Amino acid sequence: MRKDIDKRIVMLPILVTNMAEETPVKKSFIAEFMEFLQKFSVIGLAIAFVIGQAASKLISSFVNDIITPFIGLLTPDVGDLNKIGITVGKSTFSYGDLISNVINFLIIALVVFLAYKQLSKVGLMKDPPNK
Repeated sequence: MRKDIDKRIVMLPILVTNMAEETPVKKSFIAEFMEFLQKFSVIGLAIAFVIGQAASKLISSFVNDIITPFIGLLTPDVGDLNKIGITVGKSTFSYGDLISNVINFLIIALVVFLAYKQLSKVGLMKDPPNK
């Protein structure tokens, strides 16, 4: 009988601590969804994505409509950078479009870098901590 009393005394603190813990409040689906949006800044990411897509289209148009024809003027007998290529036998290796896409990428990377630098100056962007 003494063993039963000892078991109850040992179990008593466990029961007390379990009763002291608060039960989690059940949230509605909408409340959980709103918390998710705020926690992970999904709205900000969506806006950045849309602006990034618009900027990408603008820069692509600039490269395709202004830079590519200008470089094409500098190349003899081609007239268009996208049409530059080498013909070996019956195969044509068109590398002008690749050059155009590399220029496009470099300009987009430069614009993103400049935007990052400006946002860092204003304080809207924080640099990640060095490890």
